[in-house]
Amino acid sequence: MSEVVKKFLYLNRKAPYGTIYAWESLEVVLIGAAFDQEVSLMFLDDGVYQLTKGQNTVGIGMKNFSPTYRTLGDYEVKYIYVDRDSLEARGLTEDDLVQVAWEDMDTGEERDNIVEVVDAPRVTELMDETDIVFSF
Repeated sequence: MSEVVKKFLYLNRKAPYGTIYAWESLEVVLIGAAFDQEVSLMFLDDGVYQLTKGQNTVGIGMKNFSPTYRTLGDYEVKYIYVDRDSLEARGLTEDDLVQVAWEDMDTGEERDNIVEVVDAPRVTELMDETDIVFSF
């Protein structure tokens, strides 16, 4: 009997600090990936700030967990999407985002960056292709 693999899409809509949503999402993503599910992340609205480079949390007294995003490829997360409209509305570009590398240890396949900026129709398409959508 083969194991059923579900497609999980985690929507991240909140800024990285000020609420627990971003941290909770990251923890749930790591748990889902540990159970060999196909895990993808989508960053929309203020959630795009979660992937920005150079975050400094000293002034707000919170732990900076943003470096953890760069390790997601090590946990077999292969797909990270960022909504283009959300980036543009906040004056951000793809150059403002961290890069996340991925390598398949079995096949040796590699990608230097799995962060992909997508347009609104693709966002809808990705949600439709997913078995389970979690929103944070």
